[in-house]
Amino acid sequence: MLFAKVALGCCASIVLAGTYTFHEGVLRVDEEHPGGRHVHVWVPAAIVPMALHVLPRHRIEDATARARPWLPMLRTLTKELERYPEAEFVDVRDGSQHVHVRTHNGKLLIDVTEPGEDVHVVCPLAMIEDVSEQLAKDASGV
Repeated sequence: MLFAKVALGCCASIVLAGTYTFHEGVLRVDEEHPGGRHVHVWVPAAIVPMALHVLPRHRIEDATARARPWLPMLRTLTKELERYPEAEFVDVRDGSQHVHVRTHNGKLLIDVTEPGEDVHVVCPLAMIEDVSEQLAKDASGV
């Protein structure tokens, strides 16, 4: 009986940790290169803003200095994109090349296709907003 309670507690903890980790969704980057080489990176979006706290301070300061002029625009853009949950922003075809940028269910989707190489990015808007807020705090010295 005691083992069952311990197992139930462990399972409940794992479920709660998983739910928290994936509550903002997943940052996904899929690349297909010539020769059949594929790169797939899937990261829980909640981890990205947390990672900013463990990165070396000088790296964050450098990134913040470079991004400072665009941070207000980035924060405004992400807030506005949330108002358009199903919108298509760019759909350009030029011969065999194709670029498609849209939002779907609170995520920014970017698809770039050209002969022999495809890149697909799915990025939750909430993650972009969290990162831009964190960088803005670092820029203001708060």
